[in-house]
Amino acid sequence: MTKAPTPKPATAQGATPAGDRIAKVLSRAGIASRREAERMIEAGEVAVNGKVIDSPALNIGPNDRVTVRGEPVGQPEPARLWLYYKPEGLVTSASDEKGRETVFDHLPEDMPRVMSVGRLDLNSEGLLLLTNDGELKRRLELPSTGWLRKYRVRVKGNPTDPDLEPLRRGITVEGEKFLPMSVVLDRHQGANAWLTIGLREGRNREIRRAINEIGLIVNRLIRISYGPFRLNELQPGQVEEIRPRILRDQLGLTGEASDDLAGAKPAGKPALRRPAKPRSMDSSDPAKRTHTGPTGKFAPRSHASDAKGGKPAAPRAEGAAKPRFSTASAKPDTRPDAPAKPRSFGTAATKTAPRASASQPKRESQPRPVAAGPRPSSKPAAKPGAGPKGPPRGAPAGPKGAPRKPKQR
Repeated sequence: MTKAPTPKPATAQGATPAGDRIAKVLSRAGIASRREAERMIEAGEVAVNGKVIDSPALNIGPNDRVTVRGEPVGQPEPARLWLYYKPEGLVTSASDEKGRETVFDHLPEDMPRVMSVGRLDLNSEGLLLLTNDGELKRRLELPSTGWLRKYRVRVKGNPTDPDLEPLRRGITVEGEKFLPMSVVLDRHQGANAWLTIGLREGRNREIRRAINEIGLIVNRLIRISYGPFRLNELQPGQVEEIRPRILRDQLGLTGEASDDLAGAKPAGKPALRRPAKPRSMDSSDPAKRTHTGPTGKFAPRSHASDAKGGKPAAPRAEGAAKPRFSTASAKPDTRPDAPAKPRSFGTAATKTAPRASASQPKRESQPRPVAAGPRPSSKPAAKPGAGPKGPPRGAPAGPKGAPRKPKQR
């Protein structure tokens, strides 16, 4: 008869590592940060498999039972991150020895146990990151991330841009050397001035101490971004959770990540666009575009219709008379030796000649000489040397039945 396997005990320091350190497990479970978990262990508040431990140098496996102050520790949850607008007058720590209110006293009741990433002092406000994962907290606080933290700072006084140059070079305060800051003088407002300051480290009251060193006093300080995460439209006291996909993408970045992904919703599929309508070759001329113009009328038809006998598209000159077009040929002369010639499209030249356009110079009107004799006919004259061979068929008779003589030019 075989015995049931007993759970493997926790591995102490010096033995082969099995699982993770107890402080890391507590941190991943959202109990506390690693440092706070180590202090809890040293205070005798943590037990493994029913035995209280006093050293964080202990590795535990998935079969070990861990309790904190008698309460069992559940399995680690997926890492989550929240953006929180910390109001002025709240303490960032989990508890305050002076009894002041903390940010955790004002969080929604349905939120899990969370920790703050970094700190904001009592009189500061703005973006504060919260997470349920201690490992994520430690990673975001590391200086090696190189994430830029931006602040909007209101100072008392009217500094000039050269006055802020020591902050850009890196100032030393009470023997402590600060890294160079990015400082922009935004505007003056009465007796105050607004600055935008960016830094890549999070020392205690760093901005206030540096500003005070150059002779100015900070009377308002708002953190507006932390790496790729921005305050956006959050109001004081509001909380917004970062979507898992964005959190996953941002954790793979180092340095000053792309700011436009901070707090944004996942991008959906891009909207399909209709192909643009084709335009004519000369798109600078609205009259030659194939789409409707500002008047709602279509442009003239292309010249392809001219080959089919349609109306030509070329516009007439301003003030010109509308020409008459006919698809039928003129009647031929019925005389045997007269060639068939098409009739002129117009009538008399003096009546149908189109007027000159306004762009052409006007000619001086001169009287046209009139030849003596009968009025010339528009019909073609007979060939030279050919005598009259009688009137054409259908010609009207003369006064006494005699045929009418043809007129001569």
